[in-house]
Amino acid sequence: MKHLVITIGCEYGAGGPQIGKMLASALGFEYYDRDLVDSVVARIGVEKDLVEKADKEKNVHYSFDTTLGPRYANLTNRVISAQFQVIHEMAEKSSCIIIGRSGNYILQDRDDVLNVFIYAPLETRVRSVMEQEKVNQKKAEEIISYNDEQNHSRHKYITGTYRGDRKGRHLLIDSSVLGWEKTAQYLLMMVEMLEEK
Repeated sequence: MKHLVITIGCEYGAGGPQIGKMLASALGFEYYDRDLVDSVVARIGVEKDLVEKADKEKNVHYSFDTTLGPRYANLTNRVISAQFQVIHEMAEKSSCIIIGRSGNYILQDRDDVLNVFIYAPLETRVRSVMEQEKVNQKKAEEIISYNDEQNHSRHKYITGTYRGDRKGRHLLIDSSVLGWEKTAQYLLMMVEMLEEK
């Protein structure tokens, strides 16, 4: 199989990471999701909790010591910059699936990338979060609302566009139509057809 990178953007609770894992397993591709945070932590040497906060929010500041005393900088920008580098390295190294992190935007100059966005109706996402995270409906709605707001805000901050915008995506798919497993199978068929192209 020729070199291919699949970026999967997704709404929270629509099954993007789970579908991505199934697809990576079927294709024998590397799978990157939370590993990106670990790679950034290793690269910039800042505590993981702070990097995770900066990974979700804008304008997260951190202090560092200098000969003139402590100084402050925007850690969010540093995390984004490190993620750009890490994602380019991962894409270069081997065929892989990258979940979120505005991968479609970061890798927009490559011609070996398939950009997918997975979404689902809110009620389906609420049921999914209730099941996956063992919470009640109200809590699931709060979790979705919080994550949607953070993810949309971060993507807009990095790219100037909206996450579900069709520009910069090759395929937008509602995972509730086929379910997660069959959505992964559908994407697998698409990859196989790309191979034949």
